[in-house]
Amino acid sequence: MHETWNAWGHVVVAAVLALPVAALAAFLLAGHRRRAGHPAPRRTAFADVAVVAGTAPWIWMILTPGTARGVDLVPLVDLADQIVSMSPVAAFVQIGGNLLVFAALGAALPVRSPRFASLTAVAAVAATASLTVEILQYALRIGRVSSVDDVILNTAGAVLAALATRRWWARPPGPRGAPAEDREVSRRRSRRAAGPSRP
Repeated sequence: MHETWNAWGHVVVAAVLALPVAALAAFLLAGHRRRAGHPAPRRTAFADVAVVAGTAPWIWMILTPGTARGVDLVPLVDLADQIVSMSPVAAFVQIGGNLLVFAALGAALPVRSPRFASLTAVAAVAATASLTVEILQYALRIGRVSSVDDVILNTAGAVLAALATRRWWARPPGPRGAPAEDREVSRRRSRRAAGPSRP
């Protein structure tokens, strides 16, 4: 754990210090979209900022130069090697980190747009993003191992995060253009205003 902090502590500190800036950016973006007539200004603004703020630190770490360049294309081989050869703490950090790389994207994307409000869509976006990062690691020759297991773990983490936010997923607009949740709220208000029905 001490070695992990020495290697990535500066990224963690930078990410924490950036949180107030991210919150301010989300409020400003929501205000701008509200003035522009966006149908869901707050939800989309906070989701967009969450994706950037929650993913950028991990990409920073992933694209930091290392010392072992290679490619692992056989599924689960690299993962098994980590579990066997690393200490339990190191393996936990490595595997847990891979699960968290695109967790913010998986959590926020279906909240932002009904287009991505399915586990299949989240998995497809996360897998594409992860594969892009792995290709960059190899193409840039930064001393990193490009592994199919990283893609699997990154995608799994995004899907698990999406499941955690499922109750807040965006819903498609109804047939008359109004969001489904808004129509449901209106119906409930109408029933309350009408009072209890008589037998």
